[in-house]
Amino acid sequence: MKKISLIGMTLLLLLSGCAPQFDKQEEVVQKTEKSKEKAIIPKYKISDQYYRTILPFEPSESRGLVVSNLNTRYDVNEMEMGLMRIAQQNFDAEKYLFKEGQYLDSKTTRSWLNRKYTAAQLKDKKMKESENLGLNPVDTGKGDIHKRNKENPIYLSHILEHNYMVKNGEESVALGGVVIGLALNSVHYYQKEEFGAVYDTKIPHDEMEREGKKIAQEVLVRLRKMDDLKDVPITIALYEQAPRSSVVPGHFFAYTNVGKGSTQIRDWEKVNEEYVLFPSTEAEEKHRDDVTFFKNFKQDVEKYFPNYNGVVGRAYYVDDQLQDVNITIPIQFYGKSEAIGFTQYVTGLVMEHFPDYISVQVSVTSVYGPEALIVRKPDQKEPFVHIYQ
Repeated sequence: MKKISLIGMTLLLLLSGCAPQFDKQEEVVQKTEKSKEKAIIPKYKISDQYYRTILPFEPSESRGLVVSNLNTRYDVNEMEMGLMRIAQQNFDAEKYLFKEGQYLDSKTTRSWLNRKYTAAQLKDKKMKESENLGLNPVDTGKGDIHKRNKENPIYLSHILEHNYMVKNGEESVALGGVVIGLALNSVHYYQKEEFGAVYDTKIPHDEMEREGKKIAQEVLVRLRKMDDLKDVPITIALYEQAPRSSVVPGHFFAYTNVGKGSTQIRDWEKVNEEYVLFPSTEAEEKHRDDVTFFKNFKQDVEKYFPNYNGVVGRAYYVDDQLQDVNITIPIQFYGKSEAIGFTQYVTGLVMEHFPDYISVQVSVTSVYGPEALIVRKPDQKEPFVHIYQ
């Protein structure tokens, strides 16, 4: 018998896949160089995979920039969640507490994302050399615009900061570490004139990685000049942003952990993860066996609606091994009973076609919004099914 449950339980399954840990709520003092404030550590820890968040929630000083600086909503979500995964390599989720970044405000972030200015450009803008903080290459504005942008593209598109707090005694918490994500362009977009046509130039991965690591070193030096960040561990991760036309997100490909007080990056850890669209040419070339599972599933879904072929999947790989598949099925229903019948049919297909060792999530939607959610975790005998009312 398939299980139909409440939305709250749906969220629980999506976030954890295991029972939440209920611990006592604590009130502590949050210390910085300049102030002491009362804060609360929540009593509920949803999963070992996620950090507790310090309350009251303090939004980042640069909140909102992520939406305008990244190409797609897929990158917005993945950069945030991917950075948390990387943080866990150095900051144990049992020990550390999450807080949005408080040190890079909007003004600072924007200035770092600029191009570096020439002396003449600084004079025109009536700026001081101390304000010339752009981390992207100079564009002199002279010569062929296509050649200029190809030779000196904008590499850095966004900077995301996360802070990790740690208990400092029984009744206080203090900053225990900082994690920085640098979003790098795989494609640079530019215009000849404002509101004009948009052109693009691809950035080879090797070039993007080389320039990203240079930028990371400079970011580290600047962070160390901030009073609160002089002597805390800092992790910096590099994220390859997907093109604007992509329907899957980009991915992190490298990170470095820098010890307390150090101003020098000595080595990098490789991150081998990616998202692949099912079906697609890339999937056929790189993951033929996995695509076969999906194709068989898709064909059986289309037997229910013979003239429909809108089933798409987003597959997540770590070290070239499939971890999970997130499938969307947009469909037009004529009644709730039809939606229920279709969901039951698809649930059976999920159990039949996909290997036990991967996680599968299927979202069934219509023009009226979400209709059903099916979640099958690895080695789970019974899938979770929710019909939206």
